[in-house]
Amino acid sequence: MSKLDVLALKRWLGEKLPVSDRLELTRIGGGQSNPTWFVDYGDHRMVLRKKPDGPILKGAHAVEREFRVMRALADTDVPVPRVLWLEEDETVLGTPFYLMERLEGRVFHHASLPDQSPEERRAIYLEMARVLARLHAARPEDIGLADFGRPGNYFDRQIARWSRQYRESSGPRIPALDRMSDWLAENVPPDDGAVSIAHGDFRLGNLMFHPNETRVIGVLDWELSTLGHPLADLGYAAMIWRSTPDEYGGIRGTGWQDAGVPTEAEFVREYYANAIPTSPLLPFHIAFAMFRFSVIFVGIADRVRAGNAAAENADKLGPLAERFAILSEEAIQEG
Repeated sequence: MSKLDVLALKRWLGEKLPVSDRLELTRIGGGQSNPTWFVDYGDHRMVLRKKPDGPILKGAHAVEREFRVMRALADTDVPVPRVLWLEEDETVLGTPFYLMERLEGRVFHHASLPDQSPEERRAIYLEMARVLARLHAARPEDIGLADFGRPGNYFDRQIARWSRQYRESSGPRIPALDRMSDWLAENVPPDDGAVSIAHGDFRLGNLMFHPNETRVIGVLDWELSTLGHPLADLGYAAMIWRSTPDEYGGIRGTGWQDAGVPTEAEFVREYYANAIPTSPLLPFHIAFAMFRFSVIFVGIADRVRAGNAAAENADKLGPLAERFAILSEEAIQEG
């Protein structure tokens, strides 16, 4: 479990802001990747995110990329927190970290939205679709992100990357994941050249809404962002209708059809109604999203074995790797 050196952080903040005796830290739970804290220093309310302690895979937990993409999006119509400082010197807190402004709003951790009215549920989901479309409409070359990733052949490269990460895992083999690794590599759609900023983990729990409105005020957790294909994010967002609450927070089996939540098809239509011209969402894109999520859970299980998982409940999430591999196969079979 990552901890902060309070005295070191206080010295560091004293070089950035007027010196204050008041420093209050609150660990924010829920994340599986980069440990995160609320930081109150003097009158400043901020959020600190850092890489976890211990060995990590090359390129993982990229707080530097989070900082860069949010700074680049600050002047677009994509709502993001204002980033403040990035510290890459590992001697300060043990690993690189950054601070951003603390937004005041609501994060919905239960996708069924139990405390909202049917009208609010529908509005929240459709707002989510519109914000995703706005993100994909932002041109990387216009905001200094032309080199944020390799343009083109996104799915080919991603399938190779996640398959390699799975092969390098110290855990047991998962037959469904082996099968999907091969199937996806052989069935990439021909439009793999589309390029947008891809969030990589675009779901309801990574959006902050206005305290009293069904409006997103901040897209959070940009660790997996890159230049990618817009349908990777859209397929990922669609997973919520295909997984249960126990499968990392889906709505399958919750009776959402009578609770105001739009259908997956309605969500997708709202996205396309606000998106730049984009090819159709296919079962491949949803299967790829679930395959990728499966490998992410493999990585969580590896970190549990290594003793440096970021979340206290990480040991319960490793078994979901097999479940999401199976759901990936189901997406193809259902067509």
